Amino acid sequence: MLILDLGIIQKRAHFPSMKEALSWTAVWVSLALLFGVYIWYDLGGQKALEYYTGYVVEEALSVDNVFVFIVIFSFFGVPKHAQHKVLFWGILGAIIFRAIFIVAGAALISQFHWILYLLGAFLVFTAIKLAIQKETEIHPEHNPLIRFARKILPVTKDYEGEKFIVRHNGKRYMTPLFLVLLMIESTDIAFATDSIPAIFAITRDTFIIYTSNIFAILGLRSLYFVVAGFMKQFKYLKYGLSVVLGFIGIKMLIEPWYKVPIIASLVMIFGIITLSIVASILNQKKVESSKEK
Repeated sequence: MLILDLGIIQKRAHFPSMKEALSWTAVWVSLALLFGVYIWYDLGGQKALEYYTGYVVEEALSVDNVFVFIVIFSFFGVPKHAQHKVLFWGILGAIIFRAIFIVAGAALISQFHWILYLLGAFLVFTAIKLAIQKETEIHPEHNPLIRFARKILPVTKDYEGEKFIVRHNGKRYMTPLFLVLLMIESTDIAFATDSIPAIFAITRDTFIIYTSNIFAILGLRSLYFVVAGFMKQFKYLKYGLSVVLGFIGIKMLIEPWYKVPIIASLVMIFGIITLSIVASILNQKKVESSKEK
């Protein structure tokens, strides 16, 4: 499916229409749900519930990723036709880095179980920080990776189509699009520090963790184009995400005394995300109706 999506179906770089983006988002969500059915058949209902819960968490947190991607593209003034290519390679990088984080995390937790409580406390802290911060402020010019790259690499002044590297007078130059890719990859690594601990609270099965992550990431590009069109309508989503992260963090902290049933976690997480999205849409409609009056 990765080869089909990145190498064949979406090979032509373009900024899709809202209809196309919604259609592909529906395709990836449907495939993720069908994979859950396969897990149910092959590994049983418990594993399937763990997978679905993990997928809902990762997909919800992916929306937060998308908001940051929009800010980055806007800051760097990335042409719409070039955004597709950055997301193309950004997704491949995310798949590799998350595999490393998941394997390393599983190994650490198997040896040092107390790390789970540190991760739980970190998620509660992240939830509080997300809830009280006014807006997500991203300053690409302060990113250490970008600053380091500008110092050691020759960078062209303007974009060169969809190229990351060009040659001028026999000398190789990086384009600003390459710096954007570095920024996307570094922010995804930063977001993985939230999402990976969150899913370890749901399951310790690395197969379930990785597949739920992959399905969330595979649909990230089409989700980006959907959210880019509706971003003003998700006012309360960050509060919903903060409650979800807080719930998962507390779940990890109280595990020695009480293990929250996986079905209860799924219902809770899905309900919180749905409620925050519905509240955001209703608020947007209320604002629009008041403006018309």
